[in-house]
Amino acid sequence: MLPYTSIPAAETAVGRPLTAAETLWLNYTATKSDYFLYCHNILFLFLVFTLTPLFYVFIELLFSKHVLAYKIQPKVRFSVADNVNCYLDVMRTFLLVVGPLQLVSYPSIQMIGIKTSLPLPSLTEISLQLFVYFLVEDYTNYWIHRFLHGKWGYEKIHKVHHEYTTPIGFAAPYAHWAEVLILGIPSFLGPAMVPGHMITFWLWIALRQMEAIETHSGYDLPWTLTKFIPFYGGADYHDYHHYVGGQSQSNFASVFTYCDYIYGTDKGYGYQKKVLRQLRDGLKSDGKANDGSHASAQGIKSD
Repeated sequence: MLPYTSIPAAETAVGRPLTAAETLWLNYTATKSDYFLYCHNILFLFLVFTLTPLFYVFIELLFSKHVLAYKIQPKVRFSVADNVNCYLDVMRTFLLVVGPLQLVSYPSIQMIGIKTSLPLPSLTEISLQLFVYFLVEDYTNYWIHRFLHGKWGYEKIHKVHHEYTTPIGFAAPYAHWAEVLILGIPSFLGPAMVPGHMITFWLWIALRQMEAIETHSGYDLPWTLTKFIPFYGGADYHDYHHYVGGQSQSNFASVFTYCDYIYGTDKGYGYQKKVLRQLRDGLKSDGKANDGSHASAQGIKSD
């Protein structure tokens, strides 16, 4: 809870006039506990898990002819019922695991020093901290993901997530409850190393899940802003990992591609793309069409 409840008191503490954003923050948070503010994550995660995948459901239902060229596995279609069932499974895990975890994990936020006070961080500070969070999460997630593709980790835990060999947006958080807990560790490490403001923490949790939903969407849309991020994996990159399935020893990275490149776990994906290019060139020379997706080369799977 803020140590002041009025604008004059806040301006005295900060030593300057409040910005419009800081005034809004003061008016909203002045009488609310830090624990209550932290628990906003439950609402934000619920909204992200519920609303973000709907975009991909709608474009498939309403504009399927226009976006078919961007569907990575175009021969596979999911009905509304399929999406609803996946969402209900995710919500069950959300209510039984994610929500309670958020409710009891506040002491860790206190320990690392996430702030709710004024002044608010600048956009530069927020951007730099988010960049660090994504890098730290990506690196640690890479190694945990590799472990989960070992025999024990896959059979006991990770195979639940791989039930969707053709990913959909709602399936991004679809996983064994133990995997949900384990993968919470990489998400926490960045803020623990570089503590920031609660607003930054909110943004981090929401953006990370939105990114995961995009990479599981099944669509490689050319106009997404993530196309402009260097070394970003994206939907096509992660879709291959699901397409290969449990035998996959490729494309473990959650966000960027540098770990797979450094440790040589992008070979299968690179080989498959090379074969698809050769098939596409051969079909073009024969005057035939090719959709360029993983499904266009059934049987061309390499770990």
